[in-house]
Amino acid sequence: MNEFILIISGILGATLTFFISEKLRQGAVKASALLSLIVGLFFYCFPDLLNPYLTKHIQIVFIGSSFIGMVSASTMKSYTLLAIAGTLFTIIYMSKKNVFNGYGGSLGTLAFVSLLSTMAFATAVSQQTKIKNTISVFWKKIFKRKK
Repeated sequence: MNEFILIISGILGATLTFFISEKLRQGAVKASALLSLIVGLFFYCFPDLLNPYLTKHIQIVFIGSSFIGMVSASTMKSYTLLAIAGTLFTIIYMSKKNVFNGYGGSLGTLAFVSLLSTMAFATAVSQQTKIKNTISVFWKKIFKRKK
């Protein structure tokens, strides 16, 4: 159940930041900072509302996934892809254990990797026919040479 709540938090962090940044025209930094402040203050004021694990990690996941929502609207227009990137961020965050201890910028790095992976996958799926045709032509050139 904790994992599900963290994934929802990651999805909300990415999509709400993008919504406030682009639709309400507040800018990416303001949107991320405002939402992160609200979540942080909420759990600061109500630390016993959820179990200690969630109280600690929801804030971190939300802040990190809000970095995903800072993407430009000209680069990303789909809330579905933002939700997928937020989910991927949360899964990587939960499975990383203590890999990034002592290194600064780990949340931003995880957000970048999640967003880039999601965008690459979406591009590959949308251009699947073109990629298949290119591979087919390349395959024919290599293996159908006359000797």
